[in-house]
Amino acid sequence: MSTVQYRVVVAKKDERIDGPDDADIVVTVPIVDAAADGFDPTVAFMRGKLKAAGHAGEVLELLKSGEAATAIAGLVTTA
Repeated sequence: MSTVQYRVVVAKKDERIDGPDDADIVVTVPIVDAAADGFDPTVAFMRGKLKAAGHAGEVLELLKSGEAATAIAGLVTTA
């Protein structure tokens, strides 16, 4: 699978990042959405709140596997 970078946007020019800078897939979501009760990355992606750059098939597989939810939750709880 490709390398992935997760970005949780706290404010303009303030992001929590996990993953390499040269990642094949970059997933970006605002912290307001990621910290909401019942946050589901797949639903957020379909609604346009979660943005993903990279191969579409791999992005959907990443969302389906639950890996994205775990990584994003980790970034949300980071102080």
